[in-house]
Amino acid sequence: MSILQFIYTLVSPIIKAMKKCIFGSIAGIIVLTLLIFSPTATKAQGRPSGKPGQPFEVQITPYRTTMKADGKDTAVIAVNIIDNEGKTVTTADNMVTFTAIGKGKIISIRKGDNTVMTAPDNGTWKTHVYNGTCQVIVQTTTERGAIKFEAKADSLWTGSTDIQAVWPGIAHPVTTKNYKPKKVKGEVLGADISFLPELESRGIKFSDNGVEKDAIQILKEHGFNYIRLRIFNDPAEPKGYSPGKGFCDLEHTKAMAKRIKAAGMKFLLDFHYSDTWADPGKQFKPAAWVGEDFPALKKSIHDFTVKVMQELKDQGTTPDMVQVGNEINHGMLWPDGAINNLDTLAQFFYAGITGVKEVSPSTTIMLHIALGGQNTESRFFLDAMAERKVPFDVIGLSYYPKWHGTLTDLKNNMADLAQRYPQQVMVAEYTQLKREVNDIAFTVPNGKALGTFIWEPLNTWEQFFDKDGKTNALINVYPDVAKKYNIK
Repeated sequence: MSILQFIYTLVSPIIKAMKKCIFGSIAGIIVLTLLIFSPTATKAQGRPSGKPGQPFEVQITPYRTTMKADGKDTAVIAVNIIDNEGKTVTTADNMVTFTAIGKGKIISIRKGDNTVMTAPDNGTWKTHVYNGTCQVIVQTTTERGAIKFEAKADSLWTGSTDIQAVWPGIAHPVTTKNYKPKKVKGEVLGADISFLPELESRGIKFSDNGVEKDAIQILKEHGFNYIRLRIFNDPAEPKGYSPGKGFCDLEHTKAMAKRIKAAGMKFLLDFHYSDTWADPGKQFKPAAWVGEDFPALKKSIHDFTVKVMQELKDQGTTPDMVQVGNEINHGMLWPDGAINNLDTLAQFFYAGITGVKEVSPSTTIMLHIALGGQNTESRFFLDAMAERKVPFDVIGLSYYPKWHGTLTDLKNNMADLAQRYPQQVMVAEYTQLKREVNDIAFTVPNGKALGTFIWEPLNTWEQFFDKDGKTNALINVYPDVAKKYNIK
């Protein structure tokens, strides 16, 4: 999950949230940022106020965001007109304009009444989306690069996505050794709470049933056994995640790691290899690494990983699991490690993995892709890494319904990956549909189920705590989950 995705997802419930003061002063910042910087914030006048059942947004769900640049490969993009609660407006008939700019083109649109719209004479794809839903088919050219897809309708929030057209090339393995993935003992019921030090710096104190406690302890008492922390290279940089303050840097991570281990919980460390948020839409190099060539970048990844791991080990808080990159299905350290450069990307992963293993051979390695319901693209990425012999233990998926499809899509993808690959499979990020996602993740077939990490339950759009840090009913889902799946 990136901050832009976080902000964008907050749009619909933010009106309610501000009225209830759930987000406090952050809400104003979020809304102002969205209005100023979001590409979907143009032509805001005349938009609906966001009533249930009223068209509010053109939501798009791409079933592939990486395609082969062979002039034949296609991707299905599901389009839904949704209300401010994220529900499809089945009575909608909005006129929507679709565009695909770059190394691809729209070849057809399938409407809900089974009508198939082919290339229009005037070159402009514009159609009523009856019953609130349709499918757009995009095809690559023979050139590699980005395809920018947009779906616009008057007075509604625009839907957009980036698709990468690639030439896979011939795989060059990173090692000659054959790696057998390690099996993680026990299931994982985890939470990413990297925002915690920032919340505490604002004076927020957490409590459960009127008793003030450490938020980590509250989570543990409700069945959680793992905490995930993201780490940036230099987040205090002017363009970093936390300018001047450095939240989620090594020192803050070390302090949080001590609290996690003191609570008797396990620890997943999420390397972004960036000074700020990294996700499928952006993978910025740390400022200190800009201008480095390929050998230097590999060394920088390795050395930074070793430094972080060694300092955590020296204080007795070695991570139990490590993500080498965050939501990396479009690569990392762009442009060098973009998905177009699969051999380079594999070498970058290997540099991070060897850095982890030099300090802690027992630490589990996860590759984290943002493809909860996208099976074809998941297989493309994982096949590419298998061909290059990248050694890792766990496949981690992000699942946000807006971007990653239905619960059935998630279930089918996880089941297929569990049958197809030797690694265990888990949901590394989610927030909505809590019971349903956990039921799917903990029942993956072939003995490959590992568990879940919920993303930032302390202060996101479905948070466990109110603005005063008091627990709410959402946290009560988890004791049942822990009991049902014997989480220890």
